[in-house]
Amino acid sequence: MSESIVVDNVSKKYIIGPAPENMLRERLINMLRRAVRLRRAEKHSVWALREVSFRVEEGEIVGVIGRNGAGKSSLLKVLSKITYPTTGGVRTRGRLASLLEVGTGFHDELTGRENVYLNGSILGMRKRQVDARLDAIVSFSGVEQFLDTPIKRYSSGMRLRLGFAVAAHLDPDVLLVDEVLAVGDAGFRKRCLNTMDDLRKGGRTVLFVSHSMSAVESLCSRVIWMHDGRVRMDGPPANVIRSYMTTFSEEEQSGSDLRGLERRAGTGEIRFTGVEFLSGLREPQPVTRTGDRVVIRFRYHAAQTVSHPSVGFRIYSEFGVLITSTSTWFHGIDISSIRPGDGYIDVDIASLTLAPARYTLSLWFSDGSYDSHVYDRLDHCVRLDIEASNFHGSGRTMDSSHGIVYFPQTWGLGGIEPDSHT
Repeated sequence: MSESIVVDNVSKKYIIGPAPENMLRERLINMLRRAVRLRRAEKHSVWALREVSFRVEEGEIVGVIGRNGAGKSSLLKVLSKITYPTTGGVRTRGRLASLLEVGTGFHDELTGRENVYLNGSILGMRKRQVDARLDAIVSFSGVEQFLDTPIKRYSSGMRLRLGFAVAAHLDPDVLLVDEVLAVGDAGFRKRCLNTMDDLRKGGRTVLFVSHSMSAVESLCSRVIWMHDGRVRMDGPPANVIRSYMTTFSEEEQSGSDLRGLERRAGTGEIRFTGVEFLSGLREPQPVTRTGDRVVIRFRYHAAQTVSHPSVGFRIYSEFGVLITSTSTWFHGIDISSIRPGDGYIDVDIASLTLAPARYTLSLWFSDGSYDSHVYDRLDHCVRLDIEASNFHGSGRTMDSSHGIVYFPQTWGLGGIEPDSHT
């Protein structure tokens, strides 16, 4: 089997410094301090990739995982030739299509239809070849009504759907996808996964960057874990994902102090400072068992008054499978405002019906849902260990072999004929 992608000892360095001088005035102002500026820029160089090497065979779907800033997107940009490596080299075999950001490669002033043909020509396709695929692209993207509307009037979801449809349907030999599952509804995400699986069955190669561990594990035959610009691990999905998720647990504590965490996103008007797991009486709960009543207390600090914020959290299994996602916004609870200073918000869970295992929580403050304007977001920042319990009162301890979630239930035996001997 031939190799579709070859990455050979690739490193990429970016210089963090002043913007380029585009005007004569800027050149004159900076002329006297040019030497200082150049030294400063060199001191602020950042290596996005360091000595990255791997090969991908034809027909493989390879997942790329890692935290924000690990080098995943930089790697795809080098493969797409949007940017070039500082050292090392890359080779790809056949026609390459990429979807690295929402609407990448679209011209805002052109219509959706015109952009489809523009992308086809960039990929080296003839008009009749694009004609043959246009109906499938339009059907997949769901933008029939807006096909002749300029792209600049599309929502981010519409741009993403059309972008993925174009990238996947214009017969690529290699498809590079970066976080396509982060935007769009569940139906669209399922179609994306099915399409990538169809490409694999057709002998195409897919490099798939995602924070969705469940999608990566179900779709990919191999996973590459990027960390600080390097390949930390390359192997079977279950093994790599387990090792990756373990690094979160090593940093977390049950009932965590979050003030010192730097790996967070958001604009910072509100920041999480800690999480506590309490009993129903609001007392510290050192051990949490299946079926326990649990109060999760989210402590925060607000730098200024924030109107109508939402707080939410997600619970993930140790393999990164999303168990639940909830927030005040989903429940229709309106927080009129949060004033400057420290405070906390409690969520009271009457019965935590998770199987005994280790879980992690991701938290966010936003002005609505998880994908809206974010004030603070921390991924996999808190560990929650669930212990076994006599959940059903039968004296039989339930454990992780019974699944992930238990459901409170009542059994009725009224339909069984009575025993004639009793």
